[in-house]
Amino acid sequence: MARLKDLYRREIVPQMMKRFGYRNVMQVPRIEKIVVNIGAGEAKDNPKLLDQLVEDLAMITGQRPVVTRARKSISNFHLRKGMPVGCRVTLRGDRMYEFFDRMVNVALPRVRDFKGVSGKGFDGRGNYTLGIQEHIIFPEVDLEKVEKVKGMNVCIATTAETDEEAKELLRLLGMPFRN
Repeated sequence: MARLKDLYRREIVPQMMKRFGYRNVMQVPRIEKIVVNIGAGEAKDNPKLLDQLVEDLAMITGQRPVVTRARKSISNFHLRKGMPVGCRVTLRGDRMYEFFDRMVNVALPRVRDFKGVSGKGFDGRGNYTLGIQEHIIFPEVDLEKVEKVKGMNVCIATTAETDEEAKELLRLLGMPFRN
């Protein structure tokens, strides 16, 4: 079992039940899934870039990414329907907890001048979105092979009904909020 999953079951569930007055263990919010997305608009000109990003994202998450394609043509961007524009991974279960653990405890502290993540990334329904500017903060990425440094979006979907519950859950799991 993932270290963070064990921590969640042993310590976080009782704390959340006490703080929010849940009567049943099943009422306690949990992380449902984590979606990691890298957009690569330049992939239409350089197909090797997309292959490199797919490889990097697979190393970071431990799961093979899906290549996302353009839904419709946009002439100003020289984009045709069906052209590859990025890649994404949906993580669930133990892989999700392992990724979250590595992101919070290893990758985020490697960001230059890191003061914590913003607490304003909640959507009103208990889901949190975080933007990472450089995918090379993860130690799994081989810096010699990186052609271009790209940013990534990390969306954390929880079963919490309010942002306050979700923020408390993520804080207890180790997310370093600055506000």
